[in-house]
Amino acid sequence: MTLLGQSIAMLVFVWFCMKKIWPPIMAAIEERQAQITEGLAAAERGQQSLDKAQAESGDIVDNARKQATTILDQAHARANEIIAEGKSSGVKERERQLAAATADVEQETNRAREELRGQVSAIAVASAEKILRREIDPKAHADILSDLANEL
Repeated sequence: MTLLGQSIAMLVFVWFCMKKIWPPIMAAIEERQAQITEGLAAAERGQQSLDKAQAESGDIVDNARKQATTILDQAHARANEIIAEGKSSGVKERERQLAAATADVEQETNRAREELRGQVSAIAVASAEKILRREIDPKAHADILSDLANEL
């Protein structure tokens, strides 16, 4: 009887556990499994998002490098343009100064010629005076003209 009582008590205890205790425990275990599954899926999605973000950041860095290279190339091209402009303006300035110097030299040459003409005129007048003072002699005229030619 004791054995039968203990068996019945055990069966009642098992039945009670299966009806009242077991379902909430199983529900909690299943809920926890669902949370773990959901967490693993979220972790997988996070890993995929991280991989995607790293790929995008790599693309952004590559684009930034390309833009930096383009900007540097443009800066070098502009620097070369500025240098070329400086050289051409230097050449123009040199040509302008050379033309001004040439004009100055030509002006000085013309002034010297005018001065020389004035002196030649004075010498010619002086020679004419000498010729007129002397008697008219072709040999004397030739000497005076040769002296005049040497002075010129």
